[in-house]
Amino acid sequence: MVNTLEAGVATFSQLDSERFGVRAARANILPETLARVLDFCSSEKIDLLIARCATREISLVQRMESHGFQLMDTLIYYSFDLSKKEIPEDCDGFAVRSMRSADKDRVRALAAAAFQGYIGHYHADARLDRQKCDETYTSWAERSVTSKSAADEVLVAEDDSNLAGFATLRLNSPEEGEGLLYAVAPEYQRRGVCPALMIHSLRWCRAQGTGRMLISTQLTNISMQKVWCRVGFEPSHSYYTFHKWFD
Repeated sequence: MVNTLEAGVATFSQLDSERFGVRAARANILPETLARVLDFCSSEKIDLLIARCATREISLVQRMESHGFQLMDTLIYYSFDLSKKEIPEDCDGFAVRSMRSADKDRVRALAAAAFQGYIGHYHADARLDRQKCDETYTSWAERSVTSKSAADEVLVAEDDSNLAGFATLRLNSPEEGEGLLYAVAPEYQRRGVCPALMIHSLRWCRAQGTGRMLISTQLTNISMQKVWCRVGFEPSHSYYTFHKWFD
């Protein structure tokens, strides 16, 4: 959300509104724009605002809390400087390639299995339906394989004919690529699928001519961060995710 929203601007979220049956909005809040975002939510009769702000903005965080915002998760970004670092060799034996149209149903099914009960900012909100929270990830995967507006590339990792994992990627700018959504089938976890997908993601970013690659996850997802560090990524920046209900 942080990279796709203009800083300080709130926008109506059609996807969240349809999924949860409320009028929802999203915003990336800056210290000088909190009042403007709240005014937008009032004028648009928003029920739920999903908002992020930089973790360094402690005064803003305290102001948001005073307005009833509740912390749901902390998103941490890592980056890989492609202009200074060599991409590691891929030696785990998984075949990684671009997704084909025949893979679409398998990608969606894998996402449903891999993200069942995954704790993100949706799941942290007790007011949101658990099943619909799970569906956010399968829906994200489905949009990624059907629309270029969601992802510029989808990579799949195979073990013989079995789909072991997938990765979705986006070109944020000519200088920056981003890994958006990664999933590994439960039976293939801790077998080297994720490092293989990360390495091929870096290769894709380099092939686009970018100078760096970004990736993010919840702060609590320590196992994934260990993989990124072993591949050569370094911590970059972080955001808090807040929900505010207006009833």
